Amino acid sequence: MLLPAAGLLMAASRLPGPGEPALTAQTARSGGPVDPEQAKLAFDAADLAFEVFPAEERIAGVATLTFTARAPLTRVVVDLDRNLPVREIAIDGVTLPANAWANPEGKLAITLPQPLATGRRVTARIRYGGTPHVAVKAPWDDGFVWSKTPDGRPWVATTAEGYGCDLFWPCLDFPTGRPAVATLHITVPAGLKAPSNGRLLGVDTLSDGRTTWNWRVKHPNTYGIALNIGPYEELSGSYKSRFGNTIPMFYWYLPGEERQAKGLFAEFAPTLDFFEREVGPYPFGDEKVGVVETPHKGMEHQTINAYGNGYAKAPEGFDWLFQHEFAHEWFGNQLSAADWDDFWLHEGYATYMQPFYGLWRDGNARYAVMLDEERDKIANLQPIVSGVSRTEEDVYRTERGGPGQDIYFKASWMLHSLRWLIGDAAFARVTRLAVYGRDDPKPGNFVPRTLTTAGYQAIVRQVTGRDYGWFFDMYLRQAALPDLVTERRGTMLDLHWVAPGGRVFPMPIVVQIDRKLVRLAMAGGIGRVTARADAHVVIDPDARVLRRSRAVEAYQAWQDTQRKAAH
Repeated sequence: MLLPAAGLLMAASRLPGPGEPALTAQTARSGGPVDPEQAKLAFDAADLAFEVFPAEERIAGVATLTFTARAPLTRVVVDLDRNLPVREIAIDGVTLPANAWANPEGKLAITLPQPLATGRRVTARIRYGGTPHVAVKAPWDDGFVWSKTPDGRPWVATTAEGYGCDLFWPCLDFPTGRPAVATLHITVPAGLKAPSNGRLLGVDTLSDGRTTWNWRVKHPNTYGIALNIGPYEELSGSYKSRFGNTIPMFYWYLPGEERQAKGLFAEFAPTLDFFEREVGPYPFGDEKVGVVETPHKGMEHQTINAYGNGYAKAPEGFDWLFQHEFAHEWFGNQLSAADWDDFWLHEGYATYMQPFYGLWRDGNARYAVMLDEERDKIANLQPIVSGVSRTEEDVYRTERGGPGQDIYFKASWMLHSLRWLIGDAAFARVTRLAVYGRDDPKPGNFVPRTLTTAGYQAIVRQVTGRDYGWFFDMYLRQAALPDLVTERRGTMLDLHWVAPGGRVFPMPIVVQIDRKLVRLAMAGGIGRVTARADAHVVIDPDARVLRRSRAVEAYQAWQDTQRKAAH
């Protein structure tokens, strides 16, 4: 998801608008502890047929879901918003009686005609439809966005990261619930297009002018499946990858914006080259790089990233929102958090990729400026990682004890400090192993994967041969930042880390004494260096280490006072 904006954390608790279907607590919840019956399902395939009726703000769907039993089953349980009533269910081609299923709270339980043994497959065909939930402030809340283009034609989009995929299709609504393959058939009124995930299989034109857009995507992130409908125009091209493959690129935009659209499209190839050089192969090169203009700000929908930044210009010279959402193809879609408690793996890395790209394009000055802007937004209210399974909203909402925006900015700065601590080569290898699970990623030799925070730490230990638990415990599992205390005694400068709970924090630090740089190991969290009494001393002159700043705290307190006074 894009960086948070003021007020976004209230989204889950707001009341529905006039005529808007309310959500049950079950549907508004995405992730958290996995239902034991759903844990028995290996999700083999989803075939999803949607017809979208913009004039009525209604959808009709047929979902054909194939599962393999990991353990004996008597029921198949999937998530689906009860605002989309089920009209018919068939199991392996046999229609069930209406009393064979129930969906009182948004968890659709289907009783099988006969028990299913471990290793056996079952296919459920679910016909459903109705008025889907509406996103009032997408993408910070979720559902359908029913909008109009400037000339009054339908412009429709979906977002589902917070509340989950069950807002418009029956799914397993937790991070590891992704199907091995999904095929989408999206039927829309005449004159409209429906760019979506994966590879286009073809477009069928019906007798009345409606069209059905058929797409197939492998291993989709469930919240990354998206519907986008409008009178789009299209830019296309291809990128010759440094890994030998050719990747198709597409941008769907509204009519009348060709000049701006070409400017954004020109950013695709350089950005792709940066990620392939610094991280590794584009994960979905046999499908496409896809971006679609949406009536909401943006979202990392797999191979069809939503873009709604209005072609805004920025001093860094590139569109940060396009770059951030594109980063999620690696950090979110290829590498997915095993639980929302590990959400920083998506957002911390995707946020760090903006200053890292600034470094790639323009050098150290741009990198420092962009990181400095992030530093002022670190809140330190709650630990980033709790160690227990959490929902997406549990992480985003600080009133629930979640870290909120720190999964972006604090995690980004943690990665900045980690890169300096272990070195560029080790950081690059850690990132590559985290994303691909192997040292030699090439197109075709990897698939999307999930990872935990503990798994990431294990990769760092594998690459460096050292246990950096103290580092991750400090930045991920503690709210407060470490404080570096200094004291001048004659010609000696003493330094020691003061860490929450009295923890030992042996983080090295660079000290500039006049024009000389000295790196202190800080073994046991303590260091000493000789400095003349009249020497000019600067601690960490290149701001490599995330630590407490009283200046930032005072600035944030002043900002808070100004906001309150304005209201």
